[in-house]
Formats: sequence, structure tokens, C-alpha cells
Amino acid sequence: MRPLRVGLFTEIYRPVINGVVASVETLASGLQARGHEVFCFAPSMPGTARSEGDVHRIPSLPLPARTPYRLTLPLVNRRANAVIKGLSVVHAHSPFVTGWMGMRAARRYGMPLVYTYHTQLEAYAHYVPFEANATRFAANRLTRTFANLADAVIAPTPAMAARLRELGVTVRIETVPTGIDVALFGAGRRRDDVRERIGVKTNDRALLCVGRLAKEKNLELLFEALARANDPSLKLVIAGDGPSRAELEQLARAFGVSEQSRFLGFVSRQELPDLYASADAFVMASTTETQGIVLAEALAAGAVIIAADAPQNRDVLGSAGLLVPSTAQAFADAFGLVGSIPEPASAAAARQAAQRFSIQDQIDRTLALYESLIRPARIA
Repeated sequence: MRPLRVGLFTEIYRPVINGVVASVETLASGLQARGHEVFCFAPSMPGTARSEGDVHRIPSLPLPARTPYRLTLPLVNRRANAVIKGLSVVHAHSPFVTGWMGMRAARRYGMPLVYTYHTQLEAYAHYVPFEANATRFAANRLTRTFANLADAVIAPTPAMAARLRELGVTVRIETVPTGIDVALFGAGRRRDDVRERIGVKTNDRALLCVGRLAKEKNLELLFEALARANDPSLKLVIAGDGPSRAELEQLARAFGVSEQSRFLGFVSRQELPDLYASADAFVMASTTETQGIVLAEALAAGAVIIAADAPQNRDVLGSAGLLVPSTAQAFADAFGLVGSIPEPASAAAARQAAQRFSIQDQIDRTLALYESLIRPARIA
């Protein structure tokens, strides 16, 4: 394949750390490793330069909400516009302003447009100060409208491909999971010093949760489950930060489990493999993910996994994890099994399941999609 020039249009990027940013960065680095040029178009953030190498910042304003997302202003300088004109393919990662900028550029210059469905927007209605049902309706309509303007849509799981069809998306949909560094997370090892550092004693059982602390992650269920389990040896270790941290700390106190709860704050990517491997179980209560990158990371580290039973979580885990109803009692009962969960939730089964999420496979499939769209354009 000849070298491509790929434009990634995203509504969120560094220095923010979340699943969308991780996915965009993984795609960019994977394409660059194959010899392709990648240019990222993202909103300006406080403290970022107007352009940073291959990252072009678009003017933006803060939003009136507790969110790192910004209101992007559709203004592109000459340097960025010159780059856009020479792209081979436009890949949008948002149906908001930057996505529409990418769509208009693709139509204007005759390039294929690919859209990756990262977020179930309707699950984030609580961030918008309008009536919830109306907001969800508008979010679903926006997703459908934008997706149907693309030449192809990438969904990270079969469940999300089915969800897009339910919303009325009629264009081509390809299922391509976001990749992870399987070797990096597979190198994680259970370490006594890690357990000691996070406040877990020899006879304790550590329940690890990794992610952004926000309402849509359903983290309050874990604290209620911990209280219902009524077992002081269980310790809930939460790696990550976000707008709901203070509320969750208060909730832990209200449920009487603050002594069993550990809030680690931000944890670097390099520290995560050993943290996953040092926990007695990885737990995830969220049902709003489109893939749940942390599930794939936990699989690669060989962790025992307890997750809320949702179609997309089922797609990621297969039989290599314990899926339970999204209730506090179901999670409390599952917590009681930690230390005795049998096959197939073993380290070997988990690591084998993680092989489906290699970066190499993601890039192979994405490049095949790009090329299938570019060829007809060239012929035309």
C-alpha cells in the first residue's frame, strides 16, 4: 500500500486522558509505525500550542459544565488548511464540530470519510442542562445523521454495530476494536510492594476499578455492593480521577466503607500492568461503554474480571470473565467469590482473549477499510 495521509478529527485530545484520546493516540501511532502520515485536528486546550508537530489546534471556548470538552470554533488557519487539502482520507472521531469540519473537508476535496463511534451520547444526557428525554432523542438523531453522511462507520464491538443499526444508520459499518499494547499489559506481575503501596494487606482481597470518575460509569453501585458484602477483607481500589471524585468519597463514607476504599487518583500507563496483575479482581459496573478499553487491558494482564452484564461487555470478555446483573446485590455476591472463581476466568483464558485486541489487528483492519474506500474514489 502506498503511504497515506490521514486526518484525524477529534473533539478531545491531549492533555486530557480518557478512552477517546487513548483510541485516537493508538490509531495515530499505529498508522505512523506503518509509514503513513497522520495529522490530528483537535480543539485548543489551556496550555497547548497552536500547532504541535502533526497536531493542529482549532480555536475553542470552555463549556458551562464540569467537563474537559470544549466548544470548538470552526476556524482553520492556512497551514492547517494546506494539510487538509492533501489528505488521502478523513477519519472523524466525533459527530460534533470537529467531525462536521472533517465531513465538509472530505466532501469539498473528494476524500473518503470514516467515522468511529466512540460514545453512546444518550448516556451523557446528564451533562446537558435540558430535559433528559429530549436530550437523548437529540443525541441519537445527531449520531444517526452524522454516521449516515460517512462513507463507512467503525464500531468497536458487534453490540455497538447493532446499536447503530437500531438508531437508523444505513451506511457500511465495520467492527474494529480499539487495540491495546498486549505485550505491555501482559508483562504485569503480582507484586507485594504494589499491594502494600495501595493499602492492601496480606489477607485482603483487592477489587480494582480503573477509569474516569463520572456519573455515567455507575461507580456508586460498587460502593453499595461493598457495603452489602459486609467483608472487611475486601478493599475497593479506584485508579483514576474525574468530576465525581468528591461525591464518590462522600458516598463511601455514607455507606460506611471509606476504610475499605482507596482512591489512587491518576495512575500512569506504565504503572497499570502491575496494578491490574496485583489485584485479586478487576471490577467494572459501567454499561455505557462502546468497548471498555480497560476490560481489554485487564484481560491482557490476566486479571479475574467481574463486570456488569451489557452486550458490549459480553463482546469484549466472551467467557473470560464473570458477567453479573447491574445490581448492587449481584456485585456483592460476586465479590464473595473472589479468590475462588473457577475456569474460564483464569489468567491463561484472560490473556488468550486479549489477543483479539492487538494494535496490529486494529491497524490492519483500519488500513483495509481506508484502501477499500480510496480505490473507488481513484477509479471515479
